[in-house]
Amino acid sequence: MAVLPAAIVATRWSREYDLLHAATAIPVALLLGALAVALSRRARSRLGPTLGRPRGARSARLGRLLGILGFLLALTAAGSVGIYAVLSLVAD
Repeated sequence: MAVLPAAIVATRWSREYDLLHAATAIPVALLLGALAVALSRRARSRLGPTLGRPRGARSARLGRLLGILGFLLALTAAGSVGIYAVLSLVAD
């Protein structure tokens, strides 16, 4: 979830890169978000057959939530870059 904000902050400190260059982090954020959701699903399936309250269920739920948030943030960023590209083509 921190990949895109870190890329944006990196463009603020660099003189060679601008904000549009942070879009290169979008595929990484999509991949990491999907991976977090998959790993949390795997953890929850391993915790399912245990009796009582298994340790790690809350962490698996939090990992799923953060993975979904990161994935949705990356989708939003991809949509924003796509709209920017369309608008820049129309403006020329």
